[in-house]
Amino acid sequence: MSVNLTANAIPAIIGGDVNAKPLVQVLDVADVALISNSNNSQPQQQQRYQLLLSDAVSSHHAILASQLNDRVRTARVQKGSVVQLLDYICTPLRNHKIIMVLNMETIIPDCEIIGNPKPYKDSDLPTVGTIANNTVENLARSNNNSNSAAQNASHNAQNFRPKIQPPYQPPPAYKGRGAILKNEAPARIIPIAALNPYQGRWAIKARVTAKGDLRRYNNARGDGKVFSFDLLDSDGGEIRVTCFNAVVDRFYNVIEVGKVYMISKGNLKPAQKNFNHLKNEWEIFLESTSTVELCPDEDDSIPKQKFSFRPISDIENVNNNSILDVIGVVTSVNPSVPILRKNGMETQRRILSLKDSSGRSVELTLWGEFCNKEGQKLQEMVDAGFFPILAVKAGKVNDFSGKSIGSISTTQLFINPDFPEAHCLRDWFDRVGKDSASLSISKDITPRGPTNEIRKTVSQIKDEGLGRSDKPDWITVRAAISFIKTDTFCYTACPLMIGDRQCNKKVTRSGNTRWQCDRCNQEFEECDYRYLLQAQILDQTGLTWVTAFQEAGEEIMEYSAKELCFLKYEQQDDEKFGEIIKSRLFNQFVFRLKIKEELYGDEQKVKITVVKADKLDYSSESRYMLDLISIPIFVGSNCCAVSASIDTMNHTY
Repeated sequence: MSVNLTANAIPAIIGGDVNAKPLVQVLDVADVALISNSNNSQPQQQQRYQLLLSDAVSSHHAILASQLNDRVRTARVQKGSVVQLLDYICTPLRNHKIIMVLNMETIIPDCEIIGNPKPYKDSDLPTVGTIANNTVENLARSNNNSNSAAQNASHNAQNFRPKIQPPYQPPPAYKGRGAILKNEAPARIIPIAALNPYQGRWAIKARVTAKGDLRRYNNARGDGKVFSFDLLDSDGGEIRVTCFNAVVDRFYNVIEVGKVYMISKGNLKPAQKNFNHLKNEWEIFLESTSTVELCPDEDDSIPKQKFSFRPISDIENVNNNSILDVIGVVTSVNPSVPILRKNGMETQRRILSLKDSSGRSVELTLWGEFCNKEGQKLQEMVDAGFFPILAVKAGKVNDFSGKSIGSISTTQLFINPDFPEAHCLRDWFDRVGKDSASLSISKDITPRGPTNEIRKTVSQIKDEGLGRSDKPDWITVRAAISFIKTDTFCYTACPLMIGDRQCNKKVTRSGNTRWQCDRCNQEFEECDYRYLLQAQILDQTGLTWVTAFQEAGEEIMEYSAKELCFLKYEQQDDEKFGEIIKSRLFNQFVFRLKIKEELYGDEQKVKITVVKADKLDYSSESRYMLDLISIPIFVGSNCCAVSASIDTMNHTY
């Protein structure tokens, strides 16, 4: 797949640009020796990497900042890689100019050389084998004032006697040595509970109990990334540790849940309680000088985990968004269903029910990978007739339509754990709990519903004004397709990846053989074809228009969008194309719908999107209807919903 590099990127950078964030290609990677000078110490050589960057027409040499060395060592940056420069500056060095790369992202790890680039006129580098390390180090601290940094870098490079920060080195071993200076001595290990920002040198020894996902963000300062992990020491003290940007690259792959580490030289700041549920008023922020050392010998004095379980009956009075620990018996598990997030990404959701000896039960909603790992295991156990004990560490309370608990990135699940609370709960359930009734503190749900979602009829969408509130409505409808619009059933989409997901924006022709994406500002020879299917669905109460995108469109049509597009426009086989369309009409599906009012021009319209389309399984649908019959239809507000669902039993297509 060909890629368009940013035109004139090299001349622009040499000319002083620092904001374009261009797309360039690495033509070559080489080691260079850099001198590290500091007061009262001998010069030391450190490894740096020199890149030859190209914009397909011009090429120029660049030096990577030290925090990016791992990109080369792990082959994320190599000869042929297409990268986006995020933070960079061009600085004079001995009558020449060199590009200093402070931050970048790899777009394509390996690609054929693009164009026929020639060296830019100012690209000759010094022939000496060393370059002053301070040039890179000073630039790495130049985010707030790039012009000033460039002047300092030039001055220091010409004198080759800069004052620099020493590179990161692990703490020295002090065995078998004489007297040492006070500031050279190892930091004293103290309990987490004793940490405060007024201490000078400190170190803590603790076990990692949770590790959050690597997250990317964008704010007024630019793009960045962050992750955090939680620590527990032998005194029961807990604290959260957070890393940003270059520090993430250093420690993200080092930290493992369950391992014990010695940590020092971090910066203590007040904990952000909106994101931090631990009982500690401080939070550690690791910096470039911080140290994290693995303690290879297992320390049994540090517990594996710390719980503060709350009875389910107490959760009824807990504030929304509170983070807590809970333990209960899993009594039911629903299948995993796809959910479309606000950012357009799809995730999985699975709902299960927990009960304990307090006489209450609660819904637990699992998101993402929890659905396929622990969630699938729990479903298999419950389907086999065994009701496991589940301990939830760091679940988030939700008060929408009753109280429920949901998983977050730092949530941990323990199935049939080996500790006293679990044994007591198992004993209670086996003796009396299995046959005892419990009152749910969550919203009422339809028993054995295949996706645990709200069933509606087509007419209820309009009659109940669904989709007209601030948040979208999610419903399930059993209906058949009565009409499919065939003139615009798909579109040509951008195949390029932006981070961890595909662009998918509509592309247009650029010449006879190439496609262009305005969002990515690139051209390529082949595009993707994605469904934008508009159809009418109907049930016994009425009909409505819906829109189905890629995955839902494939579930309905049973062909890829590319296959149908090729059949209609390339082969021009209208007869076969028409047969396929007709074969999809009046087939019954169980549709998962997202309903939201959107603005089209000056008019508000309700948009109904098909998130998932499952072929009607008559066996499971019959069981679902039998369960509906067993519900007392005279119970409160559920009467109308149950009656509407039962009404569907009296109609066929």
